[in-house]
Amino acid sequence: MRMSDRTKIKKPLKKRDSFQLRKKVCRFCTDKTKVIDYKDYKQLEYFIKDRGKMIPSRVSGNCAKHQRRVAEELKKARYLALLPYLRY
Repeated sequence: MRMSDRTKIKKPLKKRDSFQLRKKVCRFCTDKTKVIDYKDYKQLEYFIKDRGKMIPSRVSGNCAKHQRRVAEELKKARYLALLPYLRY
């Protein structure tokens, strides 16, 4: 094979028929009764990874306003020792 022939060969594209992306919706915007509070550590644990990092909004689906509020409440809960800074 010549070098020019090798560059023309392309791999077939993978089909992603079974995988469909859905737009994530902020849980606090849809359900107005949910309140973000540092004292409710069970709810805040959802927003922490197993190593103690905060989950980003692109993963959790929160809007920017509520993601900032969640981050603020997580920091308060950590400061008051309701949530750990690190998990091992």
